[in-house]
Amino acid sequence: VQLQASGGGSVQAGGSLRLSCAVSGRTFRSYSMGWFRQAPGKEREFVAVIRLNDYTTLYADSVKGRFTVSRDNAKNTVYLQMNSLKPEDTAVYHCAARLGGILSTLKEKSYFGYWGQGTQVTVSS
Repeated sequence: VQLQASGGGSVQAGGSLRLSCAVSGRTFRSYSMGWFRQAPGKEREFVAVIRLNDYTTLYADSVKGRFTVSRDNAKNTVYLQMNSLKPEDTAVYHCAARLGGILSTLKEKSYFGYWGQGTQVTVSS
C-alpha cells in the first residue's frame, strides 16, 4: 500500500485548505484512514480518522468543528477539509492507513502501518 498526500500550502489565519491522500492498491475499503500532523520540535499527533465500513469519524479536540475527514472509496482517496485555520495548525500533515478499526484504538498512531510522505501546511497570523 502506498499513500500520496497533497494539497498543502500557505494560508492566512481563518483560511481553508483541503488535503487529499491517494492510496494505491485494490483494498482501500479494508483500511481505516487517518491524518496526523507534526510540528517542528513536537511529536506526531493525531488529527482525524475515518473508519472502514461504517465511516465513523473521530477528531482531536483541537480541530473538532473546524476539520472534516471524508473518503471516496471509488477514487481510493481520503480528504481532510480544514477550515478556520489557525497558526497553531502549522505542521507537516501525514495520511496513514491501518487494517481494521477497533474504536478504542482508532486514534493510536502505532496501529497505523502505512504512511504517506507528508504535506506542509503553514498558517500565518
